[in-house]
Parts: sequence; C-alpha cells; structure tokens
Amino acid sequence: MVALWCRWSPPDKKVFHIPGLSPDMMQLIIEFAYTGLVSVTEENVQELLMAADQFNVMGVVKACCDFLGKQLCPNNCIGIFQVTDTCFSPALRLKAYHFILDHFEEVVSSEEFPQLSVQQLTDILGIDDLNVSKESVAFEAILRWIDHEPEEREAHIAVLLSKVRMVLTSKDYMRFNVMSNELVKNNAECLRLTGIAIETLSIYTRFRPSVLHLCNPLARSRLPNAVLLAIGGWSRVNPTNSIESYDVSVDRWIEVTDQLEGPRAYHGTAVLNGNIYCIGGFNRVEHFNSVRRFKVSTRTWHEAAPMYHRRCYVSVAVLGECIYALGGYDGHSRLSTAERYRPETNQWSLIASMHEQRSKASSTTLHNKVYICGGFNGTNCLQTAEFYSPENNQWTMISQMTCQRSGIGIVAYADHVYAFGGFDGSVRLSSAEVYNPESNSWQQVSHMLTPRSSFGVEVLNDRLYVVGGFNGVTRCTNVEYYDATTDEWTEACSLDICRNAVSCCVLSGVRNIAEYVFPRHIMSIFMEDDESVDTED
Repeated sequence: MVALWCRWSPPDKKVFHIPGLSPDMMQLIIEFAYTGLVSVTEENVQELLMAADQFNVMGVVKACCDFLGKQLCPNNCIGIFQVTDTCFSPALRLKAYHFILDHFEEVVSSEEFPQLSVQQLTDILGIDDLNVSKESVAFEAILRWIDHEPEEREAHIAVLLSKVRMVLTSKDYMRFNVMSNELVKNNAECLRLTGIAIETLSIYTRFRPSVLHLCNPLARSRLPNAVLLAIGGWSRVNPTNSIESYDVSVDRWIEVTDQLEGPRAYHGTAVLNGNIYCIGGFNRVEHFNSVRRFKVSTRTWHEAAPMYHRRCYVSVAVLGECIYALGGYDGHSRLSTAERYRPETNQWSLIASMHEQRSKASSTTLHNKVYICGGFNGTNCLQTAEFYSPENNQWTMISQMTCQRSGIGIVAYADHVYAFGGFDGSVRLSSAEVYNPESNSWQQVSHMLTPRSSFGVEVLNDRLYVVGGFNGVTRCTNVEYYDATTDEWTEACSLDICRNAVSCCVLSGVRNIAEYVFPRHIMSIFMEDDESVDTED
C-alpha cells in the first residue's frame, strides 16, 4: 500500500483516486493499520474483503474470511466459494467446498446452485466425498443446472452424466428417469454410458449388496457421511483392543485398531467435538476409572481426566456438551452414583445418584433428558428405568419395561427410546420394546434375529444397529439392524472377530472419513469368499 503513494507517485501529489474503493472501506483499513482491529459485519464483509485483498492487507483479509466461514449455509456457500476465485484464501475456499459437499442436497435447491461453472459441478459430482442420500440426487442436480440456461448448457450433459454413479440407482429409475430423458436420448455418449450402466446393473443385482464394483466409476460407492465403530470388548478368553469400522455404503467392516492402545471391555464410549472417549471398563486385572480420548483427525490417543469412581459395566451418554457416566461396578459393589464430564475444563463432577444400583444397564438421551434402563443391582436383573433432568439435577422413575433386562441395549430414535435384548436372569433375550415418553408406556416390537446381551447399539442412517454380544452359548460376530418404519430386522455384515462387552459409537462429519471406510481404490470386484453368482432368472 505504501508503494501506491511513494514508489509510483510524484512526491508532490496530495490527492489519490482509487477506483472501486469507498471512503468507508479505506477508513476501516487505515484504522486497522493503526489499531490492529477491524469491525467486520454482514453489510461490509464483501466490500471490505475486496479492498483488503486489493491492498494485500492480510490481517483484514483473514478477519473477513474467518467471518464468512462462520456464516456458511446452503444459501451462500457457493457465493463464498466463488469469492475465493478472486480473493486468495485457501482455508476459506476449502471450508466452503467441503460445506457444499456435505450439504449438497440442500445446496441444489438454493438460488446460487446454477451459478456453478460446468467444471465446478463436474468436480463436485465426481468426488467420492459427495454426500447424497441416493444417487438420483446427482442426476436431478444436473437437470436443474442445465435448465437454468438450457441452450448454453445442454452440450455438457455427457460429461456431467459420466460422474453419476448410475449403477447405484435401480433399473426402474434408469429406464423411467434417465434413459427416457430427452437430453440423454439425443446424445450418443449418454446412450453409451447408460448402456454400460444397465449392463453392469444387471450383473450387480445377481450379487449380494456387499459386492463392490470399485473398478467401475459408474458403480463405485461414495464415501458415507458416518461410520459405526465397534470398540474393544471381550473376544474369546481375553479383552481386546480391536476397533472395527462399519462402512454402510458397502456393508463392510474394516479394522482401524491402534495396536499401541490397551484392551478394554465392559466400558462405554462417547463422541463429542471430534473426539471419541473410552470410559471406564475392565482389562481382566483392573476396574478402570480412567478415560482415554481419541482425536479422530490425527488418530492419536490422549489421557483425559479420570472419573471419581471406578466403573466397569458403565452406561455412557452424551447430552449437550457433556458426557455422563452412570452406575457400573467398582470391583466391590454395584453403583447408583453418576457423574458428568465437561471437555472444556477436562473435569468430572458428581451429579445426583440414581434411584437404583445399576451395572450392565444402558443409557441414551432424548428431549434433554438422560435415560437409563435395566441392568443388574447385585442380586436381581432389573426391569426398571429412569431419566435424569440436568435442569434440576434430579432422577425420575418411569414405567417399567415388559421384562427384566441386564446387559440391555437402549437407543433413542424418532422421539422414542428403544430397548433390545439382555438377560432376564434365565435366558438371553431377543425381544425388543419401545418407550413413548408422551404416554409413559412400553410397547413390544419385533424380536431380534439373534438373542444377545452385552452388545453394542447405535443409530446409523435411520437404522438401529445391534453389534456382537453374548447369545447364551458363545460370543457373537453377527450384526443386525432394525427398521422402525417396517418393524423388521435385517442381517448386516458380521464383525471380523467375536466380541461381547463391546461399545459402539457413530462417527460423522469428519474430514478424514476415508480412513475409516472400505478403500475405494480397490481395482477388483470384491465379494464374500463363500458367495457365488445366482444364475437363475
């Protein structure tokens, strides 16, 4: 900026005319030069960013970019992304780009969506990280983009269509929506692509859904937005440190174990602010009060503050910005005590004790309450359930479940609490029930395919997964999920190792999700060792 007045201007010049810069923006920049402070608002951010970039005032550029990064939403992310075409900010460009990928379905409906260039849209559709609930979203996005300026954009249909994973749709969708489209019908390259897709789809449907056509860009599954992790547990005769990650898009588990981390069973896990917390548990020698924190972005473990009590068979839940550890067994007695952890202070604090001593219970959160159900009090398997209200630090009993359940799994979904399996004192259970807070009542739902206790349970993509456990005879590898809309259970891919006393959590919205999914670069068709092609019509 000094060069503008000194190096290229006559020494006697007193007045300078700077095109495109208002007096208000110049004043803000000059004030920043003297104070190091600048006031960025929604009204001035765009003009101020352009002015600061023009004069290379990087402090103001950073302040504007930080402000815009916090304002990202589906209606402005494309505009902010394109601002970085002229104003250099790699961090803001990457953040806006990732926002577009993560919220693509909402972005497609925005007024800014047609502003994307053909190259930008091609790049977005071609990337594995694109988050779409179904592949038809990608095709319909192309049609909306072309429809904005049909005469100029119809010529791009083939290059855009080549980025759609058409094999991941259905034959009916291909025939009635893609191949019947006039743009597709009148383009030779599009007809070639759809022909390949239909042929591949015919082969694809002969295999189980777990078969991967990762060598074919029209069939390769996109990266899921979330994965299910199975952490630790008891495998065969010892606790394990094994961590497996479930890639729902290809129905596969992969191992992501850190061999330097010790084994842990009968523990709890929680995900909060990009960290996974492993809480309490048992390693055959010690009942833990320790807490281990796994930073997902760097895949490194750190020690967090220990709990007040040792807690094996602990129940863990997340509510707001806090983690709750409830009940358990300290090596001598079953606990009714409960405590709460705040990551920002790295401190645990005791909260009100539960009405019951509970180990081998299960907990979840719903409507700003922490629910805990079932368990074992040292004498009996429990049928009772209660919830905690943080506003008044109080536990309240609710209606009893239909049966006793120790080693139970519970999870909140669609304004209800679902309870699965467990041990009633005689047998392992396959039964399941759902609690309605409005009526304070339990109702039975379809039984699981396998009876089990001490298993993992989580919600992933609107399905309620149960993982591993003990079936009364042996530790399980099998996994199944419940669809609440159809009241049906379906088998999923089994774990690589048998395990009970396992804890599960869902990891979502992380940038390095590719490290936790089945590798997309595999250049072969992969299928179960015992799977064969079904040649029947």
